[in-house]
Amino acid sequence: MSFETAPFADLFALPQKNGLTRPKAVRGLGLPMVNMGELFAHPRIQNLDMDLVQVDDKEAHFLLEPEDLLFARQSLVLSGAGQCSIFIENKFPTVFESHLIRCRLNRAVSNPYFYFYFFRSPLGRAAIETIAEQGAGASGIRGSDLVNLEVPCPPKAYQDDAAKILTALDDRIALLHETNATLEAIAQALFKSWFVDFDPVHTKAQGRTPEGMDEATAALFPDGFEESELGLVPRGWRVGTLGEVAKTVRQQLQPSELHADINYVGLEHIPRKSLSLVSWGTAQGLESAKATFNEGDILFGKLRPYSHKVVIAPFDGVCSTDILVCQATKPAYYGFIAMQLFSTALIEYAERLSNGAKMPRVGWKDIAAYPVVIPLELAAGEYTKGIEPLFRLIQANVHEAQTLATLRDTLLPRLISGQLRLPETT
Repeated sequence: MSFETAPFADLFALPQKNGLTRPKAVRGLGLPMVNMGELFAHPRIQNLDMDLVQVDDKEAHFLLEPEDLLFARQSLVLSGAGQCSIFIENKFPTVFESHLIRCRLNRAVSNPYFYFYFFRSPLGRAAIETIAEQGAGASGIRGSDLVNLEVPCPPKAYQDDAAKILTALDDRIALLHETNATLEAIAQALFKSWFVDFDPVHTKAQGRTPEGMDEATAALFPDGFEESELGLVPRGWRVGTLGEVAKTVRQQLQPSELHADINYVGLEHIPRKSLSLVSWGTAQGLESAKATFNEGDILFGKLRPYSHKVVIAPFDGVCSTDILVCQATKPAYYGFIAMQLFSTALIEYAERLSNGAKMPRVGWKDIAAYPVVIPLELAAGEYTKGIEPLFRLIQANVHEAQTLATLRDTLLPRLISGQLRLPETT
């Protein structure tokens, strides 16, 4: 099956528009702004934590609507210009920055999701490359070229059915990610209760039994506090450093040892503020040495630590040397150090100590010196025992999401090109 084509502009409800020249970020009051980082990290933009910017009433035409398509005008990655995302929703009115192009389609004749998937398919990427201009280590597209790009125009019913199949897969993937976020929140809440707020110790100090805790677990916590340089800490626990219970592994593979059967994780694959990896690549063609890691290791992004990129490795593999591979010195402390490394407090500490204006990095020496209240091994072990099932489920969801993503990516070019006939439309 082959489809007729038409200039992309023929499908528009509104003329394409470049985004808002980025105003100064503000705190508290302002509107969220989609920038290049969100576009590249999130193909489907929905309820993200974005920078807030001040927007005048006269700039209301920069507000996004559901199903608007956004394209990257530029990219430092030569194949990244023209990257397409679709805006789904946000809790507040949202604008977009000047490095992005918005295209709002006429839904009477086109399904925005179909064209979102088209521009993410090999066919759509090849079309974008015909208008991409290469510069010194960068690439870019112009809106005037994008609107004249010839795109396939299958019947609207076909577009709807193809989009329905692909969005169903993406919806399932999104649900798995949401489930993982909930599991992570549970692990965080328990960590905060036991090792930050010391709730069981406070409860026992008041002569009561900690709620939701059996007698054996409650016995692992003291019933009082003592003074320390960090303030009051549970009696018998001590103030130390993260490096006393955590270590980093510095084993590497050389380029000659790297091949397609080895999984590769770069900083670009690690989402912000999530323990769950959402994508990865292979080591095929990598031209520099990479750090090795094992399943269950904690991967900590040391470049721009404020990005808060910390994940649990779901498999063995190699990673960028801008990622620290972290392990517990004793198995009992695994959960404790995982959540310490993932904590906002440690990320803020790492940001303060990072060096470099444009490419700030933090070293393991500084992270290892992070002061912590070290619980007794039995208490730490009980926490690890409690969250390991959560971590196993998180890892299982990561692999299921990747399986669904592979299926989606296999179907995508066939549905977009018409190679896969849909019974509902034939």
